[in-house]
Parts: sequence; structure tokens; C-alpha cells
Amino acid sequence: MESFLKVKGEKLLDGLFEPKPQTKTQHKKLSKTQLAKRIILVPLGALLVAIGLEIFLVPNQIIDGGIVGVSIILSHLSGIKLGYLLLLLNLPFFFIGYKQIGKTFALTTLFGVTTLSICTLWLHPVPVLTDDPLLASVFGGIILGIGVGLVIRYGGSLDGTEILAILFNKATPFSVGEVVMFFNLFILGSAGFVFGWERAMYSLIAYFIAFKMIDITIEGFESSKSVWIISDRHKEIAETLNARLGRGVTYLNGEGAYTGDAKKVIFCVITRLEEAKLKSIVEELDPTAFLAVGDIHDVKGGRFRKRNIH
Repeated sequence: MESFLKVKGEKLLDGLFEPKPQTKTQHKKLSKTQLAKRIILVPLGALLVAIGLEIFLVPNQIIDGGIVGVSIILSHLSGIKLGYLLLLLNLPFFFIGYKQIGKTFALTTLFGVTTLSICTLWLHPVPVLTDDPLLASVFGGIILGIGVGLVIRYGGSLDGTEILAILFNKATPFSVGEVVMFFNLFILGSAGFVFGWERAMYSLIAYFIAFKMIDITIEGFESSKSVWIISDRHKEIAETLNARLGRGVTYLNGEGAYTGDAKKVIFCVITRLEEAKLKSIVEELDPTAFLAVGDIHDVKGGRFRKRNIH
């Protein structure tokens, strides 16, 4: 499931599995807020995943990627309840990767996987809400993606695929993202032989929808934009942005590599809705200005509060 983290997820996964050391002061600060959030939101995420699986996807023979997908296939072939297989198949990866993922992340992962297994067993007798495979793929993917995103956002995981990918990455020339992709392609391809190719195609729909919902849950709906502006009229542009957008700016010292000329670089962070207005302001004041805009999914600290517009 977390396999939806793209290839950019290789860096994210490295961050998850090899967390930066924290000072004792930082750990104390996190113990009251982060621990409380994890205790509440990790099981909530696991419950949502269980709902997506047992009430939408599994009864309609639509699978997910990763160890969950393997568990669904084995459950169908063997008759063993999905909840037992989720726990049994994930446990080996949990112990193998314990030294690489860190104690806090490992315990959160074990907590999440155990909760997922229990919730899946609990929801197994609940009747399916729809027999339409398309509706099941859409709503199952949405609910599952939100659940997985919550667990990842608050420091855990519900799938051992990434641990397996980390281990393969050390022994093979393939990146973590590539190993995850190969593994999921194999699982979704296997679904075609077990459940039929039509169900495999529905599984791809659910896979894609869950992928998008994981991103939204982790990064939030309101993505911000980072802006770099290089112009000889930097002072006028900065003052206008402050007055008309209500955004503070920062001057960075730059130097042209070719000309050697010193330049002032304007840096600021805006919301997505302010991008068009910012571009029009820069175009109005200096049509020849260099302007670069990038996506930012998390802004903390500093003074990212909108000032009053004059």
C-alpha cells in the first residue's frame, strides 16, 4: 500500500527507515503530542484500511499491492482469513528490518499492523456495501488510501514491502522505488491469473485512486508554492508583493555564473490561489524578470502568515 509513494518515495522511505537522531529534548516534546496522535490516528487509519478491504475490495475480488495483495490472494486460495495472513506475513519483515527502521517506527508499525489484522477479522462478517466492481474500486481505493496516508503521516506503516525493498536495494543495483514497483506489478499481474483479468484491471483503478488519496492525506489539500524571482527591480517587486499579496519576502544574494554579476534573488512562499496574481505583478513590473515557481507540501515556522493587503 505504501508502495504508492512513487520513486520520490525512495527518499521518503529512506527518511522513514533511517530516521535522523533526535535529542532528548526533542524526544520529550514529541512524547506528549506525537505519541498521543499516533495512539489515536494510527489505529483509525488501520480501521479505515480494514473497511476499504473487507467491505469494498476483497468481497469483489479486487486486490491491493504489497503484502496486503499477497495476503488477499493467499486468503482466496487457502481459505485462511485475511486478518491472520496480514499479521503473519508482515511479522517476518518487521523483525528483519527492526535495526534499519528504528525502534519508534518499528513499534508504531507493529501497532498498526496488529490493529489492521484485528479490525479485518472483526469486519469480515459485515455484508459488502456494493456488488458493482467499479464502485467498490473507487470507494474502496479512497477509504484505503486515506487510512494508509494517516498511518504513514503519523509515523508508521502497514506493509512490509518497503522493508523488503530496502534489503533488496543493498544486494541489487535497483533502487527502493524500482523494487517496490516490480513487486507490485508482479502482484497485480498475479491477480489476473487468480481472479481474472477484468478484476485485475479494477485492481489497477483502486491502486491508482488509493495512490492519489495517500498523497492528499500526507501532504494536505492546500499545497503551497515556493517562488524565486531574479530582477534588477527586486526592491519594487518585493514591496509590491508585500502590499498587494500581503506576503513577506526574503532577499538572497546570488551571482551569475557566466557574467559574475551580483544579483538579488527574491524568495517567498504563497498559496496556490495567489500564483496567478503574483505572476501578473512580476510581468507588470519587469517582463524580463526570471521567475521560477515550485510546489511545497509543508510549511512550518517563520512568518508564513498573510499580512493585511493595502
